[in-house]
Amino acid sequence: MIRRLAPAAALLASACMSVPKPPPTVAPDSATGAFASLPVASIAPVPDDWWRLYDDPVLDGLVRSALTANADLRVAYANLDGARAALRQARAARLPQTTIESALGVDNPAGQPSASGNVPTTDYDIAATASWDLDLFGRLRSAATAAGADTEAQAAVVDGLRVAVVADTVLAYVDLCGSTRAIATAREVAAAQDRSVALVREQLRAGEVSPLEVSQVATIAAATRAAIAPFEAQRANALYRLATLQGRPPAEARAYRFACTAAPRLRGAAPVGDGTALLLRRPDVREAERRLAAAAARIGVARADLYPRVNLGGAVGLLSGGISAAVTPLVSWAFPNQAPARARLEQARATERAALAGWDVAVLRSLREVETALAAYDAETRRNRDLATASREAQAYARRAAARVRLGDAPGLLQVDAQRAAASATLQQVQSDIAVSQNEVALFRALGGGWRVDAAAR
Repeated sequence: MIRRLAPAAALLASACMSVPKPPPTVAPDSATGAFASLPVASIAPVPDDWWRLYDDPVLDGLVRSALTANADLRVAYANLDGARAALRQARAARLPQTTIESALGVDNPAGQPSASGNVPTTDYDIAATASWDLDLFGRLRSAATAAGADTEAQAAVVDGLRVAVVADTVLAYVDLCGSTRAIATAREVAAAQDRSVALVREQLRAGEVSPLEVSQVATIAAATRAAIAPFEAQRANALYRLATLQGRPPAEARAYRFACTAAPRLRGAAPVGDGTALLLRRPDVREAERRLAAAAARIGVARADLYPRVNLGGAVGLLSGGISAAVTPLVSWAFPNQAPARARLEQARATERAALAGWDVAVLRSLREVETALAAYDAETRRNRDLATASREAQAYARRAAARVRLGDAPGLLQVDAQRAAASATLQQVQSDIAVSQNEVALFRALGGGWRVDAAAR
C-alpha cells in the first residue's frame, strides 16, 4: 500500500506567516526493487536514446524529424510557454506595481468671445503612483509557488509527449519493415503453392489424382494470397503514421522509399533499470507529483484569504500647477463573514486530496504497465522461438511428404497437408517477429525512455 504524503507545513499564527511547502512524495516499497527477473530484460539503466540500440541510421533520422516537426509537440511547447509566462506574472505580482499618469486640460470660460481678452488657460497634470501588497500571510508567495509547480508539470507533459512521439515513430517503423518482410514471405509461399496447383492439375489431366486434391491445393494457395492484403494495409498505415508524426500530410508518404526488409530487433536483453529509477523517469509520475505540489501551494493562497490584506499605496506628481505627494496604507479584510473564504480553503484541501490520489494512481499505473509489458515481451519471445522450431519442422515435413508421394509410398493428401502446415507455420512466425518488436517498443514506452531528447534544442 502506498504511503501517504506528510501533511503540509502549518501556517504560523504570527503577523508574517510562512508559505506552506508541498511535502516530499514517498514511493511504495515495491517500487524500490527490481522488476521481474526475466531472460529478455536486464537491470541496466534505460538510455534516453533507447532507439539507438537498434543501430539503424534510418530510424535515427525518422525520430529526429518527428521530434523537430511534430504538430502535437508544437502545441505542448506553446502550452509550456504559456505556463512560464504565468509564472513570471505570479512572481512579478510580489513586486511594487507602478504607473505613470498624465492629463492635459484646457479651461475656456463659456460664452466669452476670444476678442474679450479672456485667453483659455492650460493645465498639465502628471503623477506617478505605486502600490505594494505586503503579502504578510503568504498569498502571493503561495501563488508563485503554485505557478512554478504548474510550469514544471507542463514541462513533464512535454516530456511525456516526447516519449509518445518517439515510441509511435519506432512502432510505425517496426510495422513498416515487418509488414514489408511479411509481404515478401507471403508472396514467396503463394508462388510456391501456385506451382503446386499447376502440378496437381497436370496430374489430374494424367489421371493420377482426383479433383479433391486439386481443390485442396488451390484452397491453400488462395488462403495464402489472402494474407498478403492485410500486410499491405499495415504497411500503408505505417507510412501514413510516419508522415503524420513528422507534421506532413499522409499523402506524402506514398513517395517514401525504405530499404528495410525486416522489423528491427534488439541484439541482447532489454535494459529496464529498477522501480526507483522508473518513478524518477516517467513523465506522468513527475507530472502528478508537480500537480500535487501546486495543489498544496494553493491551500496557502486560500488560507491567506482568512487574514487581512495590507497594501501600501503612494503617489507623487504635478497636479494643477503644484507638487503633491501622498502615502496611503490600505487594509482590507473579509470579516466577520468568512464563509466564502473558508469554503475556498476547503475546496483547495479537497483538490490536494484528489491530486494525492492522482499521484497514487500514476505510480501504480507505471509499475503495472512495466510489469505487463515485460510479461508480454517475454511470452512473445518464447512463442517466437517455438514458432521458429515449428516452421523448420514444417518445412522438413513438406519435403519428406513430397518425396514419399513421388515414390508412390504415400497418398497425395499427405503432401497437401504438409503444404498447409508449412504455410501456416511460416506466416505465424513472420507475424510473431513483428509482435516481438512491437512488444519491445511497448516496453520502452512503459519505461518512459526518451523524454530528455531534444531538451537542449528547446
